Amino acid sequence: MRDLGTVVRGIRTPIIKEGDDLATIVTDTIINASKNNHFDFNDKDIVAITEAVVGISEGNYVTVNTVTKDIQNKFDNPEELGIVFPILSRNRFSLILKAIARSTKKLYVQLSFPADEVGNGILDEEKLYNSQYTKDSVITEEEYRQTFGDWIHPFTGINMIDFYKELIEAEDCEAHFLLSNNPKDILQYTRNVITCDIHTRYHTKYLLEEYGAKVVGLFEIMTEPINGSGYNEKYGMLGSNKSTEEKLKLFPRTGQKLVEDIQKRLKEKTGKTIEVMVYGDGAFKDPVGKIWELADPVVSPAYTSGLEGTPNEIKLKYVSDNKFADLRGEELKEAIKKEIRNKEKDLKGKMITQGTTPRRLTDLIGSLCDLTSGSGDKGTPVVFIQGYFDNLANE
Repeated sequence: MRDLGTVVRGIRTPIIKEGDDLATIVTDTIINASKNNHFDFNDKDIVAITEAVVGISEGNYVTVNTVTKDIQNKFDNPEELGIVFPILSRNRFSLILKAIARSTKKLYVQLSFPADEVGNGILDEEKLYNSQYTKDSVITEEEYRQTFGDWIHPFTGINMIDFYKELIEAEDCEAHFLLSNNPKDILQYTRNVITCDIHTRYHTKYLLEEYGAKVVGLFEIMTEPINGSGYNEKYGMLGSNKSTEEKLKLFPRTGQKLVEDIQKRLKEKTGKTIEVMVYGDGAFKDPVGKIWELADPVVSPAYTSGLEGTPNEIKLKYVSDNKFADLRGEELKEAIKKEIRNKEKDLKGKMITQGTTPRRLTDLIGSLCDLTSGSGDKGTPVVFIQGYFDNLANE
């Protein structure tokens, strides 16, 4: 009798550096881990690699000054710029902001409130609800400081308006802030706009262009190399991370080739068809900090074909409480197993599926991997998953 369902292992690898043969490292590490820890391989096992080490091995880096050059080229050396809906992150956005500040003399920064798009707060929500302002208001920098200026983030201990303003002014650029959830409000100050939102990027850009603004999205900056720099033709600056004080690592470019290469190598070594994916941020939300962990443009930028689609599952609790309400013990278990084996292929919209998660497999698995590897010092940039596609009927 089988006692285990899904098993997830964080796999420790050597420290990955630029130019490393990542396909060989991942394959060899997984094989060695199986020998040292006594597990076998099966069809439909999953190997997942964090996007960070993929970008590092690619050498997909860009300097702040190179980003500045691309911005200046796209706006023809602007005297002033506006940015709309940047996320509030030292890791994700501070170097991008530095590059933008270097590209102009005056910068207008429009922030959404009470939080950015991924849940990072910018003010005390209790004060907001007890103030004259609503989520439809436009709050000037002076008004913000009068009512909310003493607010600091409970996790970082930082007020990001103060942090961003100091960063901008350190680049000899004049900084002005406003809070508004309507992107059109930036047009009161400038017609040159960089849209910085991630998951609503196309809508925001289209809306501002409809009002005659010159608009460039972060996803359109560094889509081509400049003097041999890194780039990402699909996502531009989205998904980038701070590497040093003057360099960013971009979202990986060669992930699809990598996952297919690793799948082929593992097939040759194990005889099994193992699915492989690259993952970034998991798409989950912290219930306390209210941060939605998806600052990358997608959870998985590359994966093998067996990871396409969504789960096809029934809700055991519903079946047990309704169809087999009078059964108990082994008889109940065997009846449910039979129900699983006989389940229809298309269960969408049926009561028997309610409560199962209607998300893509790559988003679910990527979230599992992100939680497993963490973002600190675990040293496990590879995650190995077994039994994910199994169910109660599998022995």
